[in-house]
Amino acid sequence: MKKTTTIIIIVLLIVIVGVVGVYAFMAGKAKDEQQSAALTAVEKVLSRDLSKKYPATVREVVKYYAEIIKCFYAEDTRDEDLEALGMKARELYDEELLMNNQIEDYLINLKSNVQQFKSNKLTLASYSVAGSVNVDYFQEDGYEFARLNCTYYYMEGGVTRSVDIIYLLRKENKLWKIYGWDNAKNLQGQDNAENIQVQ
Repeated sequence: MKKTTTIIIIVLLIVIVGVVGVYAFMAGKAKDEQQSAALTAVEKVLSRDLSKKYPATVREVVKYYAEIIKCFYAEDTRDEDLEALGMKARELYDEELLMNNQIEDYLINLKSNVQQFKSNKLTLASYSVAGSVNVDYFQEDGYEFARLNCTYYYMEGGVTRSVDIIYLLRKENKLWKIYGWDNAKNLQGQDNAENIQVQ
């Protein structure tokens, strides 16, 4: 009889320890998820270390850049955040694009564009990057290029509007870098890299 009671007590202790352990694990996991959710969109974008984890594909580069663009035009983005986001965006740019956009001029133009967007009471709602199967790869002047469409949706006077932007990327040291972009309407019927201006 005593032996049975001892076994029951040991089993109950093991069950209690197991339940407490599972609870502690789940509580810790929930806390981590809450902290992760508490990060703002700007903090999430800025927390990515591109020197260690650069986007692996054309689509991932454009998608990450679209996230930066969305943060540029968010209502709560502060000036210091805007500068940090601008510098993060430059990490995705091709060398030629960087040369055509010196840092000071780039940041002045960025702030001006964002201010104008907000002055016109526009709100960037979302974006949609075309699928990987829609990437248009080609070679020109000894370089590998890729083109991909991204649609941005914005609100204007309570009406949702959209704009299609074609991004042109060039492979540089095995990484896809943004070479330039243009409104898709301006590029209809044009196929080569020269038609997308380095911004």
